[in-house]
Formats: sequence, C-alpha cells, structure tokens
Amino acid sequence: MTKTHRSKAAFTVAVASGLVLGGVAAPAALATPSADAVIAEVYGGGGNSGATLTSDFVELANRGAAAASLAGFSVQYLPGSASPSSTWQVTPLAGSVAAGGRYLVAEGKGSGGTVELPTPDATGAIAMSATAGTIALVAGTTALTCKTAADCAADARIKDLVGFGTATVREGNPTAAPSNTTSVARAAALADTDDNAADFTVGAPSPTNTAGESTGGDTGPAPTPAKIHDIQGTTRISPFKDKKVSGVTGVVTATRTFGSSRGFWVTDPNPDTDPRTSEGLFVFTGSTSPAVAVGDAVTATGTVREFYPDAPATSNYQSLTELSSAQWTVDSHGNALPAPTVLNPDTVPTAYAPSPGGNIEPLTLEPSKYALDFWEAHESEIVSVTDARVVGPSNSFNELYVTSKPDQHKSVRGGSVYLGYDQLNSGVMKVSSLIPFAERPFPKLNVGDVLTGTTSGPVEYSNFGGYTLFASVLGTEKDNGLQGETTRKQRTGELAVATYNVENLAPGDPQAKYDRLGEAVVTHLATPDIVNLEEIQDNTGATDDGTVAADQTLQKFTDAIVAKGGPRYQWREIDPVNDQDGGQPGGNIRVAFLFNPARVSFVDRPGGTSTTAVGVVREHGKAHLTASPGRVDPANEAWTTSRKPLAGEFVFKGRTVFVIANHFNSKGGDQPTHGRFQPPARSSEVQRAKQATVLRGFVDSLLAADRNANIVVAGDLNDYPFSPAVQTLTAGGVLKDLIASVPEAERYSYVFEGQSQVLDHILASRAPRGVDYDVVHINAEFADQASDHDPQVIRFRPGAGNPLEDAFYDFLDWLEQVFGK
Repeated sequence: MTKTHRSKAAFTVAVASGLVLGGVAAPAALATPSADAVIAEVYGGGGNSGATLTSDFVELANRGAAAASLAGFSVQYLPGSASPSSTWQVTPLAGSVAAGGRYLVAEGKGSGGTVELPTPDATGAIAMSATAGTIALVAGTTALTCKTAADCAADARIKDLVGFGTATVREGNPTAAPSNTTSVARAAALADTDDNAADFTVGAPSPTNTAGESTGGDTGPAPTPAKIHDIQGTTRISPFKDKKVSGVTGVVTATRTFGSSRGFWVTDPNPDTDPRTSEGLFVFTGSTSPAVAVGDAVTATGTVREFYPDAPATSNYQSLTELSSAQWTVDSHGNALPAPTVLNPDTVPTAYAPSPGGNIEPLTLEPSKYALDFWEAHESEIVSVTDARVVGPSNSFNELYVTSKPDQHKSVRGGSVYLGYDQLNSGVMKVSSLIPFAERPFPKLNVGDVLTGTTSGPVEYSNFGGYTLFASVLGTEKDNGLQGETTRKQRTGELAVATYNVENLAPGDPQAKYDRLGEAVVTHLATPDIVNLEEIQDNTGATDDGTVAADQTLQKFTDAIVAKGGPRYQWREIDPVNDQDGGQPGGNIRVAFLFNPARVSFVDRPGGTSTTAVGVVREHGKAHLTASPGRVDPANEAWTTSRKPLAGEFVFKGRTVFVIANHFNSKGGDQPTHGRFQPPARSSEVQRAKQATVLRGFVDSLLAADRNANIVVAGDLNDYPFSPAVQTLTAGGVLKDLIASVPEAERYSYVFEGQSQVLDHILASRAPRGVDYDVVHINAEFADQASDHDPQVIRFRPGAGNPLEDAFYDFLDWLEQVFGK
C-alpha cells in the first residue's frame, strides 16, 4: 500500500505512562541538557524505497548565544537493538555551528531517491536504520562502548543523545518511529527536556547546512505565493515540485489521524475555471496527527513534493502531489465545505488513459476524455458516490472496490468483467476509510453488496489499486446475499475434470482451510473424477529447508475430502528441484492430480522425474505417454523459475484421456494498468508466450500420434482469453478455450482490483463429446475466501470409442437426465 494505517494508540499510551509493553522499562539515559550544540534532526531512510532524498543525515543546531566549536567532536550511531555485538560507528566533525544555526552531517547513501542533500558540513558513510537507532553527539572521536541507556548516561563525553523508534539507548523515552520518508526533529524552540519522545516529532526530512541551504541546494529565498490550483497544475507533476510555496489557502475537508502517513486535505473554495487543475491538496504531517479540524480555513507554507511509493526515478506508479514540511495558521473554524464532485454513471469517462507509448506524466490532462486524467484532475478533492455497488470484496487491508458505472460490463453476480486490454472498467475505484476502527469497523462485503446512501471523501493515488476514495463518510452496508455456487454431478457416462488453484496450500495451514477446500470438492464441485491442483506446497511450506516432498500436504487434503463425505482420492505429482519453480520462497509449489479410483484409472508408467521430459509414442494407432505422470520439457528455458506442466494418462470406461495440469508464470513485473506508463508494458507475457509454444508443441505431438486423442489442458495460465499465450494454444481450433463458450457476463474466475477476470482455463481437444463446462464461483467474489481463485469443471464423454458402447452410455445418461439416478 502507498500508506500504512496501523494505529499507534496503544504505543502512545505506554510511552506517556513511562511503560514498556512486555516488561520493565530499561533505565533511560539522562545526560545534562546541552547549553549550545544539540542534535536537531535524524534521518535514516535516504535512498530507500519511497525516499526522495538519496542520503541519510544528522543535523545539529546551536541553541546558545555564541558559536559552538565542533573541532574534535563526532556524531556516533548505534543500532536500535544494541546487542552485545553491536558497535558504535563514528563520523568526525570539524568547524563550528553558529548561534541559532544548523550543521549538516551526510551519512550513508542508498540506491534510490532523486534529491541530493545540500552541501554537507561533514560527511560520513554510516548506513543508518530508517526506523530505530541511537545518535550521540560526542566530545572526541573514539567510539563509545556503552550499550545501555544507563551506561551511556554515565559517559561524560556524550553531549547529546537521541534514541529513535525502538532504540534501547535513549534519553527518557525514545522518539516515535520514523520511516523511509520521515525523520525525527526537534521543534523550532530546540527544547532539551531529557525525554526524546517529548522533544522530537516525526515529519518530512528537512536537511539544512551552515549556509542555510536546504534540500536541493535551495539557499532559502522567500517562498513563492501559490494557490492550490497553481500547485496542482495541468499535468500530473506540479510546476512547483521541490519548491517552497506560501499563502496556500483552503478549507480542511478531511483528516488522517492514524498510521505513519498522517495529514489533512484542503480544498480551495474559490476555484479557477480550468477543469484540468485540482483544487485539493494533501498536507503531509508524518506520524504526527494534525492539529486541525474539518471546516477550519487555513493558510499554509511548505515544500511541494511528488510522493512515490518507491524510487521515483524507476517507479512504474503515479505520484501524489503533497505539501511537506508544512506550517500553517488556522484563520477561522466551522466553515462550509466545498461541494464534492458527485460521481454519476456518466461522470467518469469510459476511455481509461491516453496511450502515448511511454510516460504520461508530462501530458496535459484531458479529464473529459480519459478516466485516469479525470481522477488526477480531482486529486485530493472530495468526491461522492451514492448507493455504490461492490465489485471487489473487502480485503485484509480494509479496502474494497466499488463502481460508479453500475452497467459497465456487469457480471451476472454484480461484478465488473474485464473483457480486453482496451476495456478496463473505468468506473471502478478503491474505497478505504478515514474513520477510526473503534468508531466504525470496516465493513466486510462481497461482490454485489452495496454501500447504500453516500460514500464520500478525498481521492488520491495508491500503488495498490489505483485512485482511492478515502471515505470520511461511509455508506451503510447492504448484504445482497451472495452465495457460493454448486455445479451438477457428472452422469454415469461423463468424465468430470476440474482445476483449482488452492493458494499456497501447506500442512501448516489451518484445518479450517482444508475443511473448506474439502467441502468445495465434495459439495460445490460434486466430486469430480479428476482434479488438477495448483499451488500445492511442500511438507514444510514456506520454510526454505530443502524439503520438496508434498505427500503430507496431499494426504491432509484428501483426508479433508473424505471427512466431508467424499471419496478417497489418490494423487500423482512430481516433486520439483528445490527452489527452482518460483512461487513463495521455500514453498516449492507444484501442480498435482487427484483422481477417484472408483471412477477413473491412472496409467502409471515409470520414468517421470523433475528433469526428465515426457514423450509421446504411437501404439496400435493410439497415442500414449512415455512416462505417466511426466513433465513437459522441464529443461526448456520457458519454464525457468516457473512451474512445469504435468501430463497424466487416464482411462475412463476403456477410453484414454490425457490431462495436462499447468501453472504458467505470474504477472509479476508487469507495469500496473493505472501507472504512469501507458499502455503498460506486460513484460511477463514474454515467458508465458514461450510456455504456450512449448505446451502447444506437446499437444500437437499427441494429436500427431492420434488425431482423435481426448486431451484436456487445464490450470492457472495466469493470462486472459485474449492474451497472446492463450491465442497460441487455441490457434487453428486444435484446442477450444471453454471460457469462451459462456456468456461474457460469466467469464471470470478471479477478481483483482475490482476487475472480474479470467486467469484459470480449461481447454479441450475436438474428440470429447457432449462437453459441459462450468465456472463455480465460491471464492474470488467473497471477503472470506479459502483461495483467491474459483475452480472450474468440464464434463464430457470421451470420443472415438466403440459405437455400441457410446450408444449404451448415451442411453444411460439420457435415463439419468429424465428420471434421475
């Protein structure tokens, strides 16, 4: 997520009372307050993910009336945990700091960030933690040896000391924890009360050197007066980026008072006439709650920043324009709020984004033409939507997705179906909440449910999910009663083959997950004859200990099926080479077959290993596998750090059926659909295209040996029906992608960022007769999920058999349809 919203309430109470949760507080260092030079600011996030500054720094200040010499002094750093093996790192100082002046010490430089420090007065190379540690101003350059607050308090060389975050060594209580994008700094009065928590607050880093230069070499000219619409400008990047502005006026429309990204939103009640310029702005106050209230009219001064969730130079995401290092005055209270932008079905454009083939940030916004431009033109303004239908269920981050366009590609169960690269559902937006959880817990809603009444709040960009409405007013939950689906039972002459991604299933998972998966197989899938499984982990799950066997995982799963009244399934799989198939590190996920031996036989043919390729032979006019189970060309570079397809030979009522289980490489590394590069690069498609080519070659070899072969290709292909990979598999009609056989409103098995889409597929050759196909919606649309994927099932009668036998089973199936069992 772009911002974190974890509450610090419990921690704040503990600090205020002098307690440390979980034990007795360690004695705190109580150095005599310095009369002149003190530590003014500490920042350890330089060059880290999300940071603007490239380097860590320590800033000193002089609270005395005369210059303070720093000759022979040093700043020293100790990690926050202060273990017995920890050592103090030293940066020598020189020169002096003027009365009322500042002195900048540059420390370790990271690989990220875009803004250099102003010219430092001293330079070290200490790579400080962004969140916890101790900085000491020391008379001398010999490394300190104290490792506790009490021992350091007794060291007369220490002139000042600051412990930040969870630091063991500190004065009084440690400061609140900073982050990659925030520092800890004393207030302008430079008070030194021997309590770091009282003296320091968290906020945006503001390094200043002895020349008065601040970030980027700014020598401190008077800030430029600017209105909010001037700051926002007509593109995605502010014309005032990294510049100081003043006279920024507006009415506070919402506040964020929890988490590490606190602040408030203001809107100018006197807008300009340009629809491209937003009148809203976020004022960032770090982990300090802003001392303002909704309805306050404020005048602010600060530095304009473009916040990215990662390194700005290489980010795939869009930025948030915000005012940082801000100071403000409250001019009046209780003012009327500017009217929100009301989202009706036709408010947001249908076209999603301009597509220049590169970065859209320099482009002038066209909010009446493109959805992403519309949202950017309303960045940080209040928007509202009435009776918003949920199209993405509530998740563990307390977010959900709604649509302002209820008729846009509506699914049969209330979602928004994604039907093409150029058909993104532009009405979809994420909803988070600004309402404290204790006041109102975030609703747990499923697709098709509704937030009735008004939901409103400021909108800003998030790297997870795109533009987000941060609700200060949240509609009332209306449960529309979404239920999990149940497919029909296969008939006597039908073979049922299902595919199911069970999401990193491991023995350590709760029994409740196994119970729900077992219930899904028995009740919702009606005990298919064969089940392709994806994401079966090894016996120790994500523990990376060299284990590759998964028999405990599969035993626990098949036991759960029996406990739910299902048959005793058998399984077949091939253990991968350790840490070579991608997925969760240490998990060794693989595909596997379950099958019901009372209904179908598995042809066990030895020779299949993790590195041995399965082949095809022709015997008596029929195709057979050289190994069963066997992996499809596992050494091919197409499967590097990805799961290898598993081919199995089955026999159902005398007919041979080939089933190939798949789990193609993930979409990791693709640029987001809502990012700053349009159209987004889908780099992961390259490998899936290669995988599809290899798999299609294997299918072609089966059909070359027997043109009437019964082939089912199933699994999580991690791609859409309209993708190049799936088009390769279906080229020439050799395989039919069965998702295309259902109406568009039913074409989905997965919900991502409010878009109901297809990642899982079942494809069949021409031989199967009487094909019946079903996507069984039991997970993806629900806040409570056993997996993030919905299973699918195909029922068919294997073809190319004895005509009399075919007629017999056709007759039995007819009897079942007419009279039941």
